[in-house]
Amino acid sequence: MGRLEDKVAVVTGGASGIGEGTVRLFVAEGAKVVIADAQDSRGQKLAEELGPSAAYLHADVSLEADVQDTIKTALSKWGRLDCMYNNAGFGGVSGPIQDTDMDAFEQTMNVLFKGVVLGIKHAAPVMKAQGYGSIISTASVAGVGGGYGPHIYSAAKAAVIHLTKSVANELGESGVRVNCICPGGIATPIFGKGMGLTPEQADYTIDLMKARLAEGQPIKRAGLPGDIAEAALWLASDASSFVSGHALVVDGALTTGRLWSERQAAAEARLAQFKLPGNQ
Repeated sequence: MGRLEDKVAVVTGGASGIGEGTVRLFVAEGAKVVIADAQDSRGQKLAEELGPSAAYLHADVSLEADVQDTIKTALSKWGRLDCMYNNAGFGGVSGPIQDTDMDAFEQTMNVLFKGVVLGIKHAAPVMKAQGYGSIISTASVAGVGGGYGPHIYSAAKAAVIHLTKSVANELGESGVRVNCICPGGIATPIFGKGMGLTPEQADYTIDLMKARLAEGQPIKRAGLPGDIAEAALWLASDASSFVSGHALVVDGALTTGRLWSERQAAAEARLAQFKLPGNQ
C-alpha cells in the first residue's frame, strides 16, 4: 500500500520541475492528483501518461476562479481533497531595487503570494468540513535569508513562510495542517530560466544545471525535484500528522553558512601572512 493510498491532491505548477516530480511520486504512492498548470501541452501529456489517477486542468493561480476550479475538479472527480500543494511559481522581476518595474512586481506577487493565499483560502473550507487535510506551499531558502534570490521573489517567499505559520494556528483546531517547503538550489526549469533557457531547453540541459549547482552547498550534489517531492510526500502523508506551521528547509545545508573548506582555506591564508621567513 502506498503512503498516499486513495488520497486526493491538487498540485499547482504540476506540469514541470518540482510540481511534476511531486505529481509522479504522489500517483506512485496511491494518490489521485489534479495537475494544475498553465503549460497545457506538458500538463496534458503528463496526465495521459499517468492514466486515470491524474487529471490536467489549465489554471493561472493569480486568478481566483481558476484556483477554485482546481478544487472543484478534485471534488467532482474523487469526492474530497486531502492535500492542496501550492507549488506554482517563477523567478519574477529581478534587478536592483531602484529599477523595479511595478507591473512586473504585481505579476510576481500575484503568482508567488496571491496564488498561495488563494489556494489556502479555497482549500480551507473543504478541509475544515472534512475535519482533516494537509496544505503545503513551496517557499524558498530565499525567504529564510538574504542573498539567495531576487528581492521581490525573496520577499514573497518570506510572506509564504509567515502565512503558513499564521494559518496553521487558525486551521489546526479544525484538524487541518499547514506547512511549507523551502528548497535550496534545485535543477528545474526555473533555475534554467535564470541561465537564459526555455523550459524545453532546460529539459535537455539538466546535466549542465546539476553541475552548476553541485558545488553550491556542503552536500556536493545538485538538489533535484525528487528531493522536494519526497518532502511534500511526507507532509501530505499521515506520517507527519503532528507537524503544522513548519517551514521545512531542503537545501543540502546551503543555509548553514560559508562552506567549511572555504573558511579553513581562508583562515590558513590569513595565518600565513603572519609567518616570518624561516619560522615554523
